[in-house]
Amino acid sequence: MTTATIIQSLASGLLMGLLYGLVAVGLALIFGLMDVTNFAHGEFLMLAMYITFFLFAFFAIDPILAAPLVGAAMFVFGAVIYLLVVRFAMRARANIGMVQIFTTFGLAILMRGLAQYFFTPDYRSINVSWLGGKTLEIGGVFLPVPQLVGALVSIAAFGALYFFMKKTDFGRALEATREDAGAVALVGIDKNKVFALGWGLGSALIGLAGAVMAIFFYIYPDVGASFALIAYVTVALGGFGSVFGAFAGGIIVGLVEATTAMILPPSLKSIGIYAVYLLVVFIRPRGLFGSI
Repeated sequence: MTTATIIQSLASGLLMGLLYGLVAVGLALIFGLMDVTNFAHGEFLMLAMYITFFLFAFFAIDPILAAPLVGAAMFVFGAVIYLLVVRFAMRARANIGMVQIFTTFGLAILMRGLAQYFFTPDYRSINVSWLGGKTLEIGGVFLPVPQLVGALVSIAAFGALYFFMKKTDFGRALEATREDAGAVALVGIDKNKVFALGWGLGSALIGLAGAVMAIFFYIYPDVGASFALIAYVTVALGGFGSVFGAFAGGIIVGLVEATTAMILPPSLKSIGIYAVYLLVVFIRPRGLFGSI
C-alpha cells in the first residue's frame, strides 16, 4: 500500500463523510428540537432520490439544478408529516416514547411499501448528468466530481443552517423551543408551527443530500435503509441533538470507513464505523459533542 493510495482513500472518505454529515444533520435537528427520532429518515432520503430521478426522466432537469426543487418539495413533505402524523403521536398520554417510535417506524414501512407498489423494486439510475463520470485531479489525487460537488453542497448547507440558527428570528425561536418548549408558549410562540418548520427544515436538508446522491447511487425502494443506519450511528457518535456533532460525526464516519476498507475487504468496511461508535459509547456515552 503506497502513500498515494492512502491519500486517495482518505480523500474519498472525506467526501463521502461530508455527505453522511448532510444526511445526519436533518435527523439531529429534529431530535434536538423535539426529542423524537425519525425512523423514517432513510425513506425520506429514498423519496428525495426518486423525486430527483423523475424530474430528470420527465423534465430533463439535471440533479444539480433539481436539488433546490427537491429540497423545497421535501420541506413541504416534512412539515405536512409533522402536522398530520407526528403532532398527534406527541399527544399520547402514556408511553409517549414508544408511540413516537412506532409512529415513525410505521411511516417508514408505509413509505417503503408504497414505493415498491408504485415504482416497483427495480433499480433505477441517472445515466447522463452534467457531473456523472467526471473526475478532477488535484496533486495526483483523483476526486469524483459528483462527490466533490456533494461535499461542497454539504458545507454550504451546514453554513446556511448555522447562519439561520444563529442570526435569524426564527432560528432563535427554534433554539428557544429546543431549550424549553413550554416556556416559549408563554411568550406567544406557537410551538407547533416551530416544530412543523423544524421538520420541514430537516427534511429539506436530506432532500439536498438525496438530489446529489441520486447522481452516483442506484435508486430503489430500500436504498434509504443503509444510509439511515449510518445516519443513526453518526448522530449518536456526534451527540444526540447536536447539529455540529452530526456534521463532524459524518466526517469521522467517512474517514473511518475509508481506513477500514484499506485494511479489511471492502465488504467489511462498516466494522470500523461500529467499532469506533462502541468505543465512543463506552468512553463518552453522550457522544463527542453532545450535552445530554
